[in-house]
Amino acid sequence: MSRRGSTALAGDPAAGAVSTGSAPGAADPPIATARRQLPTTAWALPPVLILAAVFLYPLALVVQQSFSPDSGGTSLQPYTDVFASTAFREALGTTVWLAVGATAGCLVLGFLLALVVAFVPFPGGKAVAKFIDVFLSFPSFLITLALLFVYGTVGMANGVWTDVTGAHSGPFQFLTTPWGVLLAEITYFTPFVMRPLLAAFSQLDTAQLEVASSLGARPARIVRRVILPEALPALAAGGSLVLVMCLNEFGIVLFTGAKGVTTLPMLVYSKAILESDYPAACVVAVVNIAISVGLYGLYRVVSRRVGA
Repeated sequence: MSRRGSTALAGDPAAGAVSTGSAPGAADPPIATARRQLPTTAWALPPVLILAAVFLYPLALVVQQSFSPDSGGTSLQPYTDVFASTAFREALGTTVWLAVGATAGCLVLGFLLALVVAFVPFPGGKAVAKFIDVFLSFPSFLITLALLFVYGTVGMANGVWTDVTGAHSGPFQFLTTPWGVLLAEITYFTPFVMRPLLAAFSQLDTAQLEVASSLGARPARIVRRVILPEALPALAAGGSLVLVMCLNEFGIVLFTGAKGVTTLPMLVYSKAILESDYPAACVVAVVNIAISVGLYGLYRVVSRRVGA
């Protein structure tokens, strides 16, 4: 190349820019350029609008209806009437004690069963662990129907009793009582505690168990000092989930036929469908939502502290 040609290339800024490809934005694709031009809020707007249309708007209508008595206008009269009623106070107490009792039962039973599945070798252990994942997809009324087939008034247990003893009816009549609802909820919700526990146990270093056993620690001490501390975050997560789900459970109470057991969801159904008292039904629904959201917030605080 001649000296004149090389000087022209060296002195021409445009030629240098083309040859090196360093022109800003020249190689950027149109989509990337458009993304940089749009603000972040524009990308968040569509999902927020969908969420508002599907969930927030109906929820706002429920809250609005709870402040709208049948006489018209807007007032706190529906809340005053509902809070003063004996039915609401009894339903609130029944809901709380059933949810707390079922959660405690699920924690104890789920922890024991998860220990067996995770640390006690037996044929079919892996199949049981996989079945737990499938069980989580079952509807709650299916478990209730299974219990009715076994322990119902005309179920298998009462049938065997009447056949053997010749009695007119069997002794198993507890499914239509609060204890039957409690048994059904513990049966159904225990796998929701076992699933996070099994995941936590799979991450546990088995060398710790072997060292503790070699030092002479008994199984109960190993569980208390080694396994239980590692399981606390999973227990907190599973227990809080079960507590919230039990507070909102409707199908189990309905399918057991426990007429004397009225929870907050059952009271919403009774007020809205049977009595057509929509303001009162919305008030009970708002209370139920407030309790659930409050418990979820408490769960988030506790889970951060325990490292869940």
